[in-house]
Amino acid sequence: MDLVLILQLLTLWPVCHADITPTVPLASYPKPWLGAQPAAIVTPGVNVTLRCRAPQPAWRFALFKSGEMAPVLYRDVSAELAEFFLEEVTPAQGGSYCCCYRRLSWGPGIWSHPSDALELLVTGEILEEGAMRRDTGPGGAGGGAAGRGAARSPCMSFALSRVGVAAPLQYRDSAQPWADFPLLGARAPGTYSCYYHTPSAPYVLSQRSEPLVISWDDSGSSDYTQGNLVRLGLAGLVLISLGTLVVFDWRSQIRAPGRVWA
Repeated sequence: MDLVLILQLLTLWPVCHADITPTVPLASYPKPWLGAQPAAIVTPGVNVTLRCRAPQPAWRFALFKSGEMAPVLYRDVSAELAEFFLEEVTPAQGGSYCCCYRRLSWGPGIWSHPSDALELLVTGEILEEGAMRRDTGPGGAGGGAAGRGAARSPCMSFALSRVGVAAPLQYRDSAQPWADFPLLGARAPGTYSCYYHTPSAPYVLSQRSEPLVISWDDSGSSDYTQGNLVRLGLAGLVLISLGTLVVFDWRSQIRAPGRVWA
């Protein structure tokens, strides 16, 4: 039984970067979500839990790592959540992970689409501190804010983090010594910082940058509200003008018969 399971899972090792060919209706196997606790950026020796959450109750979960031929771990859990425990992680365990799930009602070898890739960074070496600032260039246009992370050297990978969120929000690979992160919509306000690291394992990570605070005004929400107020004001003026014209027309119609019979 274990051999059959391993052979089935071996067909899924590239799924972190490719979709599985559908053999059941798409709605039957939407992708799960993969997160890391206590964080996706840790130092060696920390215990990390990778949590794979399915959008529907599942029967079996599998964890994959990019570059590995076989699944790293699997769990038989009749629930929507499976936890994969990585004890006292080492830099070699850093990398790109994803997970899949399957249900008993699905046919043999049928698994869900893979989750989005989660980058687990494990490093004890520290590069010089990066920098984080508000981007005043075109990247901040379109009603949203933007942050720019800066490194000490080019050809680095950047990770954007936010206070209160364990996993990095965005990743960027850049040939330049900086990377831009668009922060759009109502979720933009908050306190951000960035890291940069070598683009491949074993990762060498920078220190956290000084925090950058994005407010409602920075995210464009204030401009949006002011625009709405201006539009409402103009609409009110148009209604008042139309009402005045209607009153004048009505009064003129009342006076007209009096002038005819005089």
